[in-house]
Amino acid sequence: MKKIWVFAEYVNCTLDRVALELLTKAKELAAGLSGETEVAAVLLGSRARSACKVLAEYGAEKIYLAESEELGLYNPMLYAPIITNLVKREDPDIFLFGATAIGSELGPTVAAQLKTGVAAHCVDLRINEKEQLVANVPSFGGKILGEILCPDTRPQMASVKPGIFVQGEPEEKEPNIIEEDVRGIKTEGLPLKAITLEKKEIVGVPLEKAEIVFCGGYGLGCKENWEKLEKLATMLGGAAACTRPVVDEGWAPGEHVMVGTSGKSIRPKAYVGFGISGATHHICGMKDSGLIISINKDDKAAVFEVSDAGAAADLNKVLDQLIAKLS
Repeated sequence: MKKIWVFAEYVNCTLDRVALELLTKAKELAAGLSGETEVAAVLLGSRARSACKVLAEYGAEKIYLAESEELGLYNPMLYAPIITNLVKREDPDIFLFGATAIGSELGPTVAAQLKTGVAAHCVDLRINEKEQLVANVPSFGGKILGEILCPDTRPQMASVKPGIFVQGEPEEKEPNIIEEDVRGIKTEGLPLKAITLEKKEIVGVPLEKAEIVFCGGYGLGCKENWEKLEKLATMLGGAAACTRPVVDEGWAPGEHVMVGTSGKSIRPKAYVGFGISGATHHICGMKDSGLIISINKDDKAAVFEVSDAGAAADLNKVLDQLIAKLS
C-alpha cells in the first residue's frame, strides 16, 4: 500500500488551515497512483486530540497522534526525532508540509535526518506517468516554474504555502487514531527550549479573510502612495497588500502584507492591483481571486493577461480620485 502523509500543524490549540488544504490535495494525488493509497495526517501537540475529527473529515484515513504537555510549544529538537522515527517505521511515499514558519523549518530538518530531499514553497503538485511526485517551484525571480523530482529516495517531500490549494468539503467521519508513545520525552539538556508563544495582533481586516484586496507593486513609487492604498482599503472595508519590492523598499510595514510565493496566497472576491507588473511569483499568490482588476501605466504589463478588467492609467490619479469620491 502506498502512503501519502500530511503534517498537521497545531499551534495554540488551533489547527492551521494549510493542513486541510494539503489533505484535499493529497486525496487528488492518491487518485493518480495505482493500487491502494492511504492518506494520513501526523499531529503533534498538547491536547491535540480535538483536532483529529476535523482531519478525518477532510480526508485523513489515519491520524498519527503524539500528544504530550512537552509538545505544547513547538520545538524542532522534540518534533523532528518523533516524526523521523515514525517515518522510518511506517515508510510513507510522500510527505507534505505547510510552508509556514514551523513547516519551513521542520520539513527540511526531518528530510535531512532521513537523507532525502524536500521541494520548498511549491505552487503545484502532481503525479507523473512514473508515479513520481512532481513539484512546481518558481525559479529565477518567478520568471519560470521549475519541476523538482525526488526519484531515488523516500519519502518524497514538499512544502506548500497556505492558500495555494483549495480546501475541500468535509465529510462526516470518525477518526482512526494511532497513538504514539511519547511518555519518555524529555526536555532537560536540550540546547533549545520553547518558553512562550506570543500572538501578534493584526490591525484591520486580516489579508486572508478580506473580501476585497488592494495590492500595490513597485509601480507605487513611494511610501506615500502605499499609505494612500491603505487608506482606500480601509474606506472600503478591505485589506492592503503588496509585492516583495514594496517591502524591500521599506514602503510597506512587513512580510505579513506581502502576496506571492514568498508571501501569502489569497482568494478574495475582488483583487485590485496598482502598479503590478505581473511577475509569476506574485501571480501565483492571487490568481484564484474572484475578480482581478489591474491599473498600470504600461498597457503591455503581463498582469493584464490574468486580469478580468484593467486600465492603462496613472495610478497616482486613480488613487487620488477614488479617495476623493469616497471622502
